[in-house]
Amino acid sequence: MKTPESPSPQPAGAVSVRVHRHVEQGSKPVKAFVLGAGLGTRLRPLTEHLPKPLVPVAGQPLITRAFDHLIAAGVGGFVVNTHHAAQAYTTLFANSRYRELPVALRHEPVILETAGGLANVRDLLDGDAPILVYNGDILTDIPLQDALTAHRNSGALVTLVLRAEGKLRNVNFDAQSATIRDIRGTLGHAGQACQFTGVYIIEPRFLDELEPGKVESVVAVFLRLIEAGAHIGGHLATSGYWLDLGDRDSYLEAHALLLGATPLIHPDAELHPDARVIGSSVVAAGCRVGAGAILQDTVLWDSAQIEAGTQLTRCVVRGGRTAAGRHHDTDF
Repeated sequence: MKTPESPSPQPAGAVSVRVHRHVEQGSKPVKAFVLGAGLGTRLRPLTEHLPKPLVPVAGQPLITRAFDHLIAAGVGGFVVNTHHAAQAYTTLFANSRYRELPVALRHEPVILETAGGLANVRDLLDGDAPILVYNGDILTDIPLQDALTAHRNSGALVTLVLRAEGKLRNVNFDAQSATIRDIRGTLGHAGQACQFTGVYIIEPRFLDELEPGKVESVVAVFLRLIEAGAHIGGHLATSGYWLDLGDRDSYLEAHALLLGATPLIHPDAELHPDARVIGSSVVAAGCRVGAGAILQDTVLWDSAQIEAGTQLTRCVVRGGRTAAGRHHDTDF
């Protein structure tokens, strides 16, 4: 069974990365805007009192996995918009830092969508280096440094990171010119059907195209710019995994991807010697698992309590809650 190392400055399950203070542009640090203001309705009840980007994945908040990924690409600071359960963000980032890098939070009393959210944090994204925009509900290890290099070399205003495979391939991409031809069949332009990963790179001047206070999707802005002849580019990622943690099936799939068939058990958890934890299960800090309990492909959040004789398969037990009996595909 996998167990996190004893207490360290990194969250349990964190990926070990080098912090690059700057990227290839010399002294200009890249900032990242991570979208965190969604309601997470498809993942309820797990997101009832927690924003989806803060849901724990293999013992670590999903958003800090995004941060680790961005740090590895050379990002030097983070901006996050908030809405639902915003206090959870201020608690997690109480010192406004993550691994010595600044984290700025901007609350949206009314959800502004993706373009509106970007416009609302413009003052926090000052500078002339590219900005990485990253959906807060994805889990991926796509090489972002490759995308940044392609973006810089192309001179594009925006570069969308794409995949050739996926369920929702609604971006039409011209590989020869590395440009986006259409999105969602709106313009009627042909091209290779690709999936948008929810990660894109913008030049600071792209922010001039956004209207402050307007509730709008960034896709609408992309389409207007394509019609106007602007260079909206694409980068086709050919390696790495990618998951959209939109529902409980994908949430459990993420644990299978990261853990395989080896459970992750925190050293502070209390397991009865007769208890069994198998598959891609997680037993987080402060959990107690009683005698004869069997957990298969089941995720326990901090301080979850499992009564003796309980059998759980593909279940999620949220923090501080108690589970008893036999259950399959149940969230507590």
